Amino acid sequence: MEDWRMRVRNRNNVVLAGREDGPTVVLAHGFGCDQNMWRYVAAKIGQWAQLVLFDHVGSGKADPMAWDADRYASLDGYADDVLSICQDLDLQQPIFVGHSVSSSIGVLAANREPERFSALVLVTPSPCYIDDGNYRGGFTRDDIDELLESLDSNYLGWSSTMAPLIMGNPERPELGEELTASFCRTDPAMAQVFARATFLSDNRADLAAVSIPTLILQCAQDAIAPPEVGAFVHAQIAGSRLVTLDATGHCPQLSAPEATAAAITSFVRTAYR
Repeated sequence: MEDWRMRVRNRNNVVLAGREDGPTVVLAHGFGCDQNMWRYVAAKIGQWAQLVLFDHVGSGKADPMAWDADRYASLDGYADDVLSICQDLDLQQPIFVGHSVSSSIGVLAANREPERFSALVLVTPSPCYIDDGNYRGGFTRDDIDELLESLDSNYLGWSSTMAPLIMGNPERPELGEELTASFCRTDPAMAQVFARATFLSDNRADLAAVSIPTLILQCAQDAIAPPEVGAFVHAQIAGSRLVTLDATGHCPQLSAPEATAAAITSFVRTAYR
């Protein structure tokens, strides 16, 4: 059992921080990032919560030997990892906070074991990036195919072009530079598989099955997940709360960390009242 637990912790580079006597918050990063992207938000909510940070396999300091192209070709593999981390740490109904694609990963994990979690916080979620009928995901299928082909042919070039667009806030170039550096640290072969799992997944139907309190955080301007997507997620999850941050870009945990942390804190305090 101990060997298995160590494998899980090493596999995902699990780190514990914050207050041991507070509610537990699991922070899950998005595509091309790692747990370091949460550092500003973690400094705030770690004052009242125990934090569980980790890197998805294929990212950050996760064990590269744990990589399996078949397992991580779909978001289910990442959801399996989230559940095994919760089981390994014996977490008692943590609040799962997922950024971008980790929002869908959190939804999958919570739907599979709803008793495991007390609440979800979905930061700039997008259950489907491709426009479909009346649904506006922000991209056409041709857009996504072109994006993936560009990523396959020149990953570093793709990273230096896409990261600033994803981050937004061109007047603060250091933010885009940080995301570019994070993308470039990711193994291209692993990034290609994760990118397909991210941009080709359609988790719209999973939203209606969410049965725990849910907060949706969207940015007022986001080139990756426009406000229509946040409104769609809000409409599909019964009883959910939607908060639009006065922020630009897809990564408010970096561009607007105080507002992001304040929204999460307010939601949790209400939920635990």
